[in-house]
Amino acid sequence: MAVIRNIVILTGAGISAESGLKTFRAEDGLWEDHPVEEVATPEGFARDPALVQRFYDERRANIVAAEPNAAHQAIGRLDAQFGGELLIVTQNIDDLHERGGARRVHHMHGEGLSVWCRACDVRHRWTGTLGDGPACPACGEAAMRPDIVWFGEMPYDLDRIFAAVAQADLFVSIGTSGAVYPAAGLVAEANRGGARTLELNLERSAGSHLFDETRLGPASELVPQWVEEVLRA
Repeated sequence: MAVIRNIVILTGAGISAESGLKTFRAEDGLWEDHPVEEVATPEGFARDPALVQRFYDERRANIVAAEPNAAHQAIGRLDAQFGGELLIVTQNIDDLHERGGARRVHHMHGEGLSVWCRACDVRHRWTGTLGDGPACPACGEAAMRPDIVWFGEMPYDLDRIFAAVAQADLFVSIGTSGAVYPAAGLVAEANRGGARTLELNLERSAGSHLFDETRLGPASELVPQWVEEVLRA
């Protein structure tokens, strides 16, 4: 393996599935038995805010109850021991990367344990419910919503993500479908920058043909093996 100094990792729902958190969207277009349009769009929130708040109250409770698996822990080990540049870009809203020991994490689609006050534009860590319309701790207004990037909204800090990928010499995609943009376009950006690209997935993604190498299997097995390779190189 060539010397690696700069790694960008993209993770998706597949890395958290082994911790009991369902993947974002099933083949039938549902997320936790709800049409995605109802619970993951600004329009859905405007139509039925109570439904959306209840939905994310349940997701929040599921996140708190889940535990990081061996894949999260391996990435945490990489974060602690890898001396080069590292950015872990996750599409997931759970905090299992952080609880697995990772620190260099960017949640491009927001965080399930964070809420955003639309009145004062302040974000708060939140493990309780929003269904009863609690007041914002900062301004006192009952204007908080999940701090989640919904369809039709811009992922957080895309410029930073694309800049990091352009400078990487290794781009690794773990547990992603390769169907949701702009995250699905990062491998093409990595290829343009000359990075080596690796996919670790349970099955081939929609963009699998764009990777230099694909390894198939459970994340809890593949990720620790790969991290061991990197740290031994």
